[in-house]
Amino acid sequence: MDGFTPTVSAEEAERIRRWHLAAYQAMKAEGRETQSFAYLGRTITVPPGVMPITRMHDLLGEAVLAEVRESDRVLDMGTGSGVNAILAAGTSRRVLAVDVSAAAVAAARANTKANGVADRVEVRESDVFSAVEGEFDLIVFDPPYRWFAPHDPLEAASTDEDYRALTAFFAEAPGRLAPGGRMLIAFGTSGDLGYLRGLVERQRLRTEVVARRELVRDGVRVEYFVFRLTPPNQPAESARPPELPQPSDM
Repeated sequence: MDGFTPTVSAEEAERIRRWHLAAYQAMKAEGRETQSFAYLGRTITVPPGVMPITRMHDLLGEAVLAEVRESDRVLDMGTGSGVNAILAAGTSRRVLAVDVSAAAVAAARANTKANGVADRVEVRESDVFSAVEGEFDLIVFDPPYRWFAPHDPLEAASTDEDYRALTAFFAEAPGRLAPGGRMLIAFGTSGDLGYLRGLVERQRLRTEVVARRELVRDGVRVEYFVFRLTPPNQPAESARPPELPQPSDM
């Protein structure tokens, strides 16, 4: 899988593109001023240029709350405003939050302080794993679902051109898991789920759907998932059967 080729039909790709542009335009209109969100018992402030909290965020957020153990060293990849790092720090004392966006890094640092967990969360600017060292018990990633080229930093929070970051993440993430480690990944059929499946299968990761939500957009069923991924050498008692949906399930 050396380059990105959409696994969806041209018709589906065009529909996803329309959805993406509509969501981006709405986000841009709303994001001209700093916004404050009440989110799973926390208050998150999101400045212009940083991904706001959407109605799908809680799907992953609740999974993080259920998954994190006190002994975990946690990596929140693509932290944005810091939401998942802050949730993880409610249990874990060792959380690293990274983002390629300097604006997101600044927002995440401010939010960790405002929510009283700055002593538990280190925030760094990093292009995927470029500034990340060591292994982690839990890696959380809420990647951009779309693969289109962004026009500005705000749009880059919701689209990853040709899935460059997503591809780089899966090439390295399994090797960054400590023994018994696992990943929580959010994704949906408003992106190219087939491409994600290929990345997962290439690494032979075991997959479990831990959260799922269905919506109807323009008369089309859209599903959002949180997957727990574990390496193929995970002890049998921790392994789960593959459940990553097939294209026919979309």
